[in-house]
Amino acid sequence: MASEALTASEATPYGRRRLTRLPLWAGLAALTALVGLGLGSLGALLVQAPGISPSSLWREPYLAGVLRFSLWQASLSTLASLALAVPVAAALARRPRFVGRRLLLRAMELSLVIPSLIALFGLVAVHGRQGWASPLWEALTGTPAGYLYGLSGIVLAHVFYNLPLAARLLLQELERAPAAHWRLAAQLGLSRWAIWRTLEWPALKRLLPRLAALIFTLCFTSFAIVMTLGGGPSSTTLEVALYQALKFDNDLALAALLALTQLTICLGLWALALSRGGAPSLVAGDGAMPIKGRWQRRDALGVSRITDSVWLLGLALLLLPPLAAVVLAGLGGVTDLAGQSSLWPALGRSLVMAAGAGSLALMLGLALLAGRGWLAARERRLAAGLMEGSGQLILVLPALVLGTGLFLLLRPRLGGGWQGYGLVMLVNGFMALPFVMQVLRGALLGLPLAQRRLADQLDIQGLARFRWLLWPRLRRPAALALAYAMTLSLGDFSVIALFGSPSAPTLPMLLYQQLGSYRWQTAAATALVLLTTVAALFVLLSWLTRRLPRYPFPYPHRPHSRKPHADRPEP
Repeated sequence: MASEALTASEATPYGRRRLTRLPLWAGLAALTALVGLGLGSLGALLVQAPGISPSSLWREPYLAGVLRFSLWQASLSTLASLALAVPVAAALARRPRFVGRRLLLRAMELSLVIPSLIALFGLVAVHGRQGWASPLWEALTGTPAGYLYGLSGIVLAHVFYNLPLAARLLLQELERAPAAHWRLAAQLGLSRWAIWRTLEWPALKRLLPRLAALIFTLCFTSFAIVMTLGGGPSSTTLEVALYQALKFDNDLALAALLALTQLTICLGLWALALSRGGAPSLVAGDGAMPIKGRWQRRDALGVSRITDSVWLLGLALLLLPPLAAVVLAGLGGVTDLAGQSSLWPALGRSLVMAAGAGSLALMLGLALLAGRGWLAARERRLAAGLMEGSGQLILVLPALVLGTGLFLLLRPRLGGGWQGYGLVMLVNGFMALPFVMQVLRGALLGLPLAQRRLADQLDIQGLARFRWLLWPRLRRPAALALAYAMTLSLGDFSVIALFGSPSAPTLPMLLYQQLGSYRWQTAAATALVLLTTVAALFVLLSWLTRRLPRYPFPYPHRPHSRKPHADRPEP
């Protein structure tokens, strides 16, 4: 009997014995919530709008112009971002050490989470008609600096957001290359073109299709940037037209048509991108460290020093002046903070809503990844892929569509006040889910096989398995994921503009109101408070989840002291 039990135990692969079904049920519940609410919101729009006429997209000049401009500005923004990101990433990979590299990388990573209104505030301070760059523009062209508004301004703002993100992810892919490849290239004396053709381009081209789809989706569904810098009906996108149809015209048929059009285009693009290329991590920072050694890359010599310096200087001039403008203008308006009676209540509302949305996104991400791991352990790869991919599909569903559909579903019971803000928290939690899952994926699914086998042999299951096996790996990524989700919710303007109350604003809405009424100094102080809150969230969550020593010394450690302990004899 013992031999039969041993044989049965050996025939069962590790990781498939005594698996609790709790991760599966949690993943199925999260999947049902995502798919149900997503399809329910679309269905609510379709039910409320029976008179949809798709032919009006090309028959009505206004709608045809909106569709053309949406596709044109998103395509231009994507091409410009990727065309500039590739040489910037290559320059950063060739220059692993220079003064200010760490600061430049931190500024690049901020581009993902910095609230759009803060970025717009900084861009206006630098590139506006009275901005820092205005005298230089007038000296070069002889005309006032009006390039920030209209198509050029929208593309500039999108490049400000997406160029650092794309360059950081491409750099991360280049740094994953094995060190042996670069040593061999140095030994063979490969030229700059040969290194690009054999090492760099094969690593980058796998990433470009999905990265292009991601940037196009972000630009195509952009709201605050187009709303602020559009400059008129000729620069209106589908997202802005959808907001106008819901907020001002109460035209549900038009809103449903625009939403379905936007969803169809984004889904078609992602279907094309998913068929080729590698999957980029939406969050930078989990790549390998720059390769170190005594050898030097041959393509880093000669004219590359000049071209790399030009690319890196251009990146610094794009990123750092707007951020510095926000800080300097905010410091000048600090004295106005005491007179802002609505600032601190707005900050409290924003923090409460950010905490709710971040917690929701974190729980959904953990549930989906846990269910994916359960299915993968039982070799159900298709179901595991669908469960994990469901968290990414929210990228193609516009936030306004999701919020409006849920509003229509809950309208008989939905009141004003905090119920409307609860709807905003729900939508923001869903929209932050893809970024949360990217941060958690490596920690939750990358558990070494040896540790899983040892835990199975010792029969460590349930809470004990989570405490001793998963939580030490998950603590820091969970804090980072929560910080990203809270920051994205904290800076949201599209959903709060539709469902928020002007009399009880959040920080982004208050900043928009101050900019709209030309209270520049007060808006500068509000922008600085919002930027400081974003930075404080990351610092606080990182500090709370720091790794403490398991056995701290009972007395201060003094490394300079070499005297033996009084209780111990000298050897």
